[in-house]
Amino acid sequence: MNILLSFFIITSLFVIVYLSFKLFIVKKSLKEIRLDLRKILKTDTNNLINTSSSDKEVSNLSNDLNVELMNLRKQRLEYENGNQELKQAITNISHDLRTPLTGINGYVDLLKEEELTEKQYRYVQKINDKTTELINLTEQLFDYSRSLDLEKRICKKSYCINEILEETIGEYYKLFQEHNINPDIKICEKQIYKNVDKTMIIRIFENLISNIIRYSDNDCNIELKEDGKIIFFNKSSKLDATTVRKIFDRYYTVDDISKNSGVGLSITKQLVEINGGSILAKYLKDTLYIVIELD
Repeated sequence: MNILLSFFIITSLFVIVYLSFKLFIVKKSLKEIRLDLRKILKTDTNNLINTSSSDKEVSNLSNDLNVELMNLRKQRLEYENGNQELKQAITNISHDLRTPLTGINGYVDLLKEEELTEKQYRYVQKINDKTTELINLTEQLFDYSRSLDLEKRICKKSYCINEILEETIGEYYKLFQEHNINPDIKICEKQIYKNVDKTMIIRIFENLISNIIRYSDNDCNIELKEDGKIIFFNKSSKLDATTVRKIFDRYYTVDDISKNSGVGLSITKQLVEINGGSILAKYLKDTLYIVIELD
């Protein structure tokens, strides 16, 4: 009896040790698979999952995951190639449209110099407005194609936001005059430095100033505060709270104001976020406020 009991105890201990060792190996293999999978997904390498385990089920799991990884890489490659082709097609279309539209605008300017009746001048002005609208749309189409890979093209350095803002506003001085807008500019004396992509920041300011010129009631306020906040605000009775909530949506259009697409401000938001900042829009007492904070 004692012999049988001893044999049972020894056998049980052996089984426990074996299963414990087996469990340890399986857990170690699963950890290897998890770490390999995380690394592969994060770095987008062509490596596959390797495991030191000889366990059949663990090996099957590893093989199944490798098959799915290869399928994922194939789909990603197809997507990137298709995305690049789409971007190139959009870029080509925008270039093809821009040239004849610029030519039409030139001829319209020449027509304006001729002696025209009031009715003829009104028609010419309509042509000019619609041509300008089409040029703006092609520019936004080009911006959209560029936005497809913005994150790959970012180049951050430390820049003085005061200087960038002043330079950008200066370039719009003539356009402000043409629209009878007298901008109220308040830029703090403190030099605000941010680690940003300068080209993208200029584009952000340009888009927001263009937005003010398009929708304002002949006023423009731009302020750079000492805490780094940049505020663009203007009276705009053409807008409302519902419109402003959608102002950064890519395909939202303010149909009763303009036929321009919402791509411009959508890209503005994307550019701000790529540079590690935030942007918000609010509408209070017929005034549109757009606030930018850069990290």
